[in-house]
Amino acid sequence: MNTGLEIQTGAEQRRARSQQLGDLLRRSAARYPDRLALAFRDHRDTFADLNDLVNRTANALISLGISKGERVAILSRNSRAFVIVRCALAKIGAIATPVNFMLNAEDVAYILDHSGARGLICQDTLCPVAEEALDRIGGGPDILLSIAHEGGAVSDRWSRVEDLFDCADASEPWTDVQPDDPIQMMYTSGTESRPKGAMMSTSALLDQYVTVIVDGEMQQDTVELHCLPLFHCAQLDCFLTPDLYLGATSILHDGADPAAMFAAIEAEKVTKLFCPPTVWILLLRHPDFDKHDLSSLRQGYYGASIMPTAIIEELSARLPNMRLYNFYGQTEMAPCATILRPEEQLTKLGSAGRPGLNVETRVVNDQDDEVPVGDVGEIVHRSPHLTLCYYNDPDKTAEAFRNGWFHSGDLGRFDDDGYLYVVDRKKDMIKTGGENVASREVEETIFLHPKVAEVAVFGVPHPKWIEAVVAVVVPKPGQDVTAEEVTDYCRGALSAFKTPKLIALRDSLPKNASGKILKRELREEFAALFEG
Repeated sequence: MNTGLEIQTGAEQRRARSQQLGDLLRRSAARYPDRLALAFRDHRDTFADLNDLVNRTANALISLGISKGERVAILSRNSRAFVIVRCALAKIGAIATPVNFMLNAEDVAYILDHSGARGLICQDTLCPVAEEALDRIGGGPDILLSIAHEGGAVSDRWSRVEDLFDCADASEPWTDVQPDDPIQMMYTSGTESRPKGAMMSTSALLDQYVTVIVDGEMQQDTVELHCLPLFHCAQLDCFLTPDLYLGATSILHDGADPAAMFAAIEAEKVTKLFCPPTVWILLLRHPDFDKHDLSSLRQGYYGASIMPTAIIEELSARLPNMRLYNFYGQTEMAPCATILRPEEQLTKLGSAGRPGLNVETRVVNDQDDEVPVGDVGEIVHRSPHLTLCYYNDPDKTAEAFRNGWFHSGDLGRFDDDGYLYVVDRKKDMIKTGGENVASREVEETIFLHPKVAEVAVFGVPHPKWIEAVVAVVVPKPGQDVTAEEVTDYCRGALSAFKTPKLIALRDSLPKNASGKILKRELREEFAALFEG
């Protein structure tokens, strides 16, 4: 139908109206030029300095042939260079593709090949892994840049990314990036199959930043310590980039070392900290916890996995001035979907909160019909945060987005007040003897044992029960606990069919770089336990 309304937008109009990922740092630099933006090791960059470095790097990348829409992989621990490069790629309109630095050469090769990456920016000590990956695919990225992270020697295949920082051209680059143009590709963890490349648009990331800033009550006058890996969307897109957007100060570490974290909180007067539950537990159990002044902490955040209720209570008691937030979501949601606010932590123990500002969430059955309040079903979302698609995988994209909702693969329920409770991943629900057992319920029970520091519960094949409940337990330091003791504890607190058929004791649990327990590895290790 002809409405008689014709809108013409030229390049100059679009530039004047631009709202891109690459715009955020420039605007913060204009507002707060002399404020500390980023501290990493001996480097302390103001917003003006950081924006200048990013502009020089972006123009250098353009001169190397990197342009809008091309994928550039980043294989590195947290570093100043990681932040600079990521921001520079955004100004070009190139698609940043962070890669888990814990992957082996085979997995790195798959991502480089699948993504069609034009460039690879790699930490010096990881270059041998990257070179093996490149040799496996017999080609791959033709632009190879190393990050001088640990002073490790690299082969002559690599140029120094730090040389780009000295580019003579410090002018502000601009690329016409439209709201639905892809700007970042995050690979999922690949717990069930090969990892999938979740393609994120500029608008998805920006809408997600608004959600976490508003519902997470983030302010520009905060000092945040970033210790979890930036290749993961939680640290990168829930915290670091919103800080750059707001003009807040970021203190960056390349790992979650408790002693270094305590020292930084005290010295930098850190006000804000995100950790997955495993790291919060690590901090609480560290002997130096009470030896440092941590009173500057005003806001604490957790996510990536479920926080045991006992730890929420302990954090509230030991850090009474810190307001605690739970962010629940996944990579495809950029990643935040629901938020549990501080005043709700103790009244809604175990809840993932309510849908964020730009999110709708439902719980549905296998026919995608919404289930009654209190019933368990699959959690589904509608949101502008959502991934555009799984790169080069239309079948998995269609499956995930069926009936106009994104299917998370998580099981949950709503209570009468509209609070979401995540019961389990679909794949983590254990079906034993015809009964469903939520691994989280068993974990919560075992965790309450006074001698238990960590626990992972999962199902393995069983000739009689189809699946058997198995628990791997890590005792608290200095505590002597037996499998029989934990089993007896479970029998007193759980139904018989929920009580683990086996308790295994370990010094530690396998985790990824984000602190998430790798149950897949445990399931594989114990898969043949009941054979024969």
